[in-house]
Amino acid sequence: MKPSDIATPSPASTQPKPDDTTRYQRGLEKLREIDGEAGQRVIDALAPIAPDFARYLIEFPFGDIYSRPQLDLKSREIATVAALTALGNATPQLKVHVHGALNVGCSRDEIVELMMQMAVYAGFPAALNGLFAAQEVFTERGLLAV
Repeated sequence: MKPSDIATPSPASTQPKPDDTTRYQRGLEKLREIDGEAGQRVIDALAPIAPDFARYLIEFPFGDIYSRPQLDLKSREIATVAALTALGNATPQLKVHVHGALNVGCSRDEIVELMMQMAVYAGFPAALNGLFAAQEVFTERGLLAV
């Protein structure tokens, strides 16, 4: 296959289809509620390289999952911060979600405690990396003396 054989998607393909508009809007509203400007910066950064992925990121996690009524946003962010901490290799996403957790009502102490809990299940290195990422967010937000 030659490069000229690969079809370049038209800009219209990156826009939500009419039946997905509600899902997209719901996701965008939820993203803004949780992550504010930080979430929008992620979407904007993806636009030049992978606009379809940016749309999927809004529709699936935020439009479909975060919008479900079974858990409140604080519980969802606690679960997300714990999972990203346990992964140990998602520091940029972890920082965004530490901001999100603070935005939806988690305290600094709750975030520190959940990362300490991750030492039991994910190991000390993952917990340490999570704590250092949280420290950066806390400092940025004025929640920790420099």
